[in-house]
Amino acid sequence: MPIPLQDKVVLITGASSGFGEDAARLFAHEGAKVVLAARRLERLQALADEIQNEGGEALVVPVDVASREEIQVMVDTVLDVYGRIDILFNNAGFGRLDWLEALDPARDIETQVQVNLLGVIQVTRAVLPHMLARRGGQIINMVSVAGWIAAPLYTLYAATKHGVRGFTDALRRETAPFGLRVSGIYPGPAATEFGQHTGDNVVKRSLKLPKALSMTSEYVARRVVGLAKHPRRSLTIPWYYLPLIWIAHLFPGLTDWFLTVVFTRRYHKLD
Repeated sequence: MPIPLQDKVVLITGASSGFGEDAARLFAHEGAKVVLAARRLERLQALADEIQNEGGEALVVPVDVASREEIQVMVDTVLDVYGRIDILFNNAGFGRLDWLEALDPARDIETQVQVNLLGVIQVTRAVLPHMLARRGGQIINMVSVAGWIAAPLYTLYAATKHGVRGFTDALRRETAPFGLRVSGIYPGPAATEFGQHTGDNVVKRSLKLPKALSMTSEYVARRVVGLAKHPRRSLTIPWYYLPLIWIAHLFPGLTDWFLTVVFTRRYHKLD
């Protein structure tokens, strides 16, 4: 039986665009009370107005997940208003894709780790005591297929997502005896704002993924809501990434050879 989402309090980080924005709409349609958290206040308020105009309930809480102080204010605000957090969707994140030596040490490296990995950990840590006290709750972490397969240009992004995968697995085993459910979702390419902020380089301009192989943001968001209704350890989408992950795990030498010959040697032109 699916878990009903009516009146559930759902905290969504990174709710101002992409998966978070679409998930907020879908959770609201299910009758959940959605808490919209991100840095872009105007976009959050516009989304909240849209949800409320359609009869839903939405609370806006601006937050930078790289700041522990702002995270605590966010959690305290939600608890003051609703008294509980039933579902946490850790969705905030971004990517800077380039050869490692071309990445900016502060903007591209340190900030990416702070947001993608430490942000997930710190938000979860702030929410966790209240879920443990209630002996219930669900945490859904947005990971990526980059958490399974580390490709060239993805050194930092893959590092953070491998970290989130390890964090998710350990947290699930740590909290399961206390009634918590922890899930990781691992999407492949999708049509969101993500690609607009990954940087500009010759490789990115040369590689154009066919639209047929790119998921819509709404589709991924539907699968997130599906995880809330039917919790499971992990979900990798689309399905055809599963055999690729299996090959990369069992035949790492073959994977190294393929990515080196087909990708790195072709595009990484050193002076």
